[in-house]
Amino acid sequence: MQETRKGMLLVISGPSGTGKGTLVERLLQDDPSFEFSVSCTTRKCRTNEIPDVHYHFIDDEHYDKLLAEDAFLEHATVHGHRYGTLKSEVYEKMEQGKNVVLDIDPQGARTVMSKDPSCVSIFVLPPSYSELRKRLHTRNTEDEEEISKRLFNARGEVQQMHLYQYLLVNDELTVSMNLLKQIVQAEKLKSCRYFPIIGE
Repeated sequence: MQETRKGMLLVISGPSGTGKGTLVERLLQDDPSFEFSVSCTTRKCRTNEIPDVHYHFIDDEHYDKLLAEDAFLEHATVHGHRYGTLKSEVYEKMEQGKNVVLDIDPQGARTVMSKDPSCVSIFVLPPSYSELRKRLHTRNTEDEEEISKRLFNARGEVQQMHLYQYLLVNDELTVSMNLLKQIVQAEKLKSCRYFPIIGE
């Protein structure tokens, strides 16, 4: 039997602190068919981040230039910082038959879902808001004011979860990863992406 596959665009989104970044990292480790789309951002690089691996860290002038060139699939201002997904990071890889995963905020995810209805969308939820606060504190990357802003925004973002195809409550990482893999496997076998040719 011969088979060909069309690349999948997987959008993983949710409020800050839900663990979507960890889920994406594990998926990339476990499934070599996926590649990560590196977004651009004007925010400062955190100590645990590597430039051009986690994000393309750029200044406002460079961001404005990319914006004028219509280089973004989606772009948004989130928590006072600008983010954008480069079309070149997504569609060139998909044309090569690779699956691409986006780890983006809900505002950007909604734009991608409207522009590319064939994408697979997953919204990651925390088990509770108190657990979300704890996770934001534990990662130690934002001050108290920033954490409060993100918690406030999270409540509004959760109200949009019905717009996504799948919902994933990230309570226990191993369970969440198993569920994510099941979603991905089912989507890989959809007839819009999977083209087996059986012999005589």
